[in-house]
This record gives sequence, structure tokens and C-alpha cells, in this order.
Amino acid sequence: MTRSLAALEARVGARLVQRTARRLTPTAAGRRLASCARQLLADYEQATRTGKEERDAPLDGVMRVTAPSLFGRWHIAPLVWSFLDSHPHIRAELVLTNRNLDLVEEVLDGAVRIGPLTESGLVARRVGQVRWVLFASPDYVTRRGRPRTPRDLIKHDIVYESHRPSPMEWRFRASGPGKVVRITPRFMATEIEAVLAAVKAGRGIGRTLSYQVADDFASGTLVRLLDEFEPPAWPVHLFVPTTRYMPQAVRAFLDVAGPA
Repeated sequence: MTRSLAALEARVGARLVQRTARRLTPTAAGRRLASCARQLLADYEQATRTGKEERDAPLDGVMRVTAPSLFGRWHIAPLVWSFLDSHPHIRAELVLTNRNLDLVEEVLDGAVRIGPLTESGLVARRVGQVRWVLFASPDYVTRRGRPRTPRDLIKHDIVYESHRPSPMEWRFRASGPGKVVRITPRFMATEIEAVLAAVKAGRGIGRTLSYQVADDFASGTLVRLLDEFEPPAWPVHLFVPTTRYMPQAVRAFLDVAGPA
């Protein structure tokens, strides 16, 4: 204690305690320093109490999440609506885009992305998976038959989503020549909605991610083809910039979207 007091007096540049053989008495400088110290401790206690009160209070604030356009409209928007119903003081903005936005630069709390992990520095939680699937209308299958191998697609009409700059080929989980099939589309469109409409009209065989046609498979509007040759599934992740001192609203949404 004596060494600590001496070091403190050296930093302050004044005597803080008057020492006698029988007692220690604070000087005027010592009393002023003690008063300031008590105020600092009170402020610290209030600040930590405020943080705890905020943790215990109902969730509020604005939460901003980005997601791929179609996947966001079909799957993330309903999830956000349900979350808002459970937390009436929270507001949310869903940024729909097929570009991978920078979460920090765009002031985003989270991002839903489809595909293999390609970014470092972000915290990811897997929330599902999708896979590439082939499909046709029941009418088309009745008229033209069902392909048995990927190579059989060469004999069929193909409906192709053409917004991607990749080569016109489809890849499958197969060995040998059937692993990659180059296609010559009969009809092309830059939007998946047009592809789905064409396939449902019996114009040919299409390909897309499974979530886009799951309801059609369930209702029988579309028929799934070559499922035994489908490539491995792609993961769906929810990214956040960091889990340290994460806003309570974001943490709650993360738990709802993808329980650990």
C-alpha cells in the first residue's frame, strides 16, 4: 500500500496523505482525488448497469439484412416478418441483391448467401442447403420421355437461364463423359421466372436451384429428373460481421434463422 500510494502521489505531483506516527490524514489534494475517483466508479457502475438493463429490456432498433433477390423474397422475407411479429419494437430492412455486399461498408447486420464459403473475417452459421435440380412438366415427359442419363439431354429441348456468363453446360455427379454435358438451348431467358413459365408450358427441360421449384415438385406441377446424378448440395449460410458484442436483436435473429 505504501508503494502504491507513493507511486500515485508521484503521478499526481502532490502529497495526498499526511503521515504521522499514529495516523494517516488525507490532504486537500487527496480529498479532491478521492472525490473524483468515487465519481468515476459511480459512472462506471452506472454504465455497466445500463448495459445490463439494455440486455434485459425488450429488443428494439433497426436490423439490416441482405439476401439473394429470389431466395430473399421467397424465404428470408417471411422469416423476417415472423421475427418482427415476435419483437414488436424492432424494425427491419431486407436488402435484396445478387451481389455480395460488404457488411461493414454497407452497415449491414447480416447476410444470407448461397454457395461455398469464400470470405474470411466474417462469422458464418449454416442455415440450410440447396442443390441444382433438373425438371420438366408432366406433359413434356409424357410426349418426349424421361432422360435416363445426363447424355440423354442431348436429344431433348432445353430451357436455359442465360444471365450467367458461364459456358452452356450442365455438370452432374457422374463418371466419364456424362459428368459435363454441353447443351444447345431451344429457349433462353435471363430471369428464372421466364424459365419456369416455359418449362411449365411444356417447352423443355430446365435447371435451377431446388428451393425455386420445391413447391412445384410437391404439387406435381413439375417433375424432377435425373436426381440420382445431381451434384453435391450447396450450403446456405447466414453471415454476421462478428459475434463479439453483437446487438441483441441480431443475436436473436441469428438464433431463429439458424439455431446452433
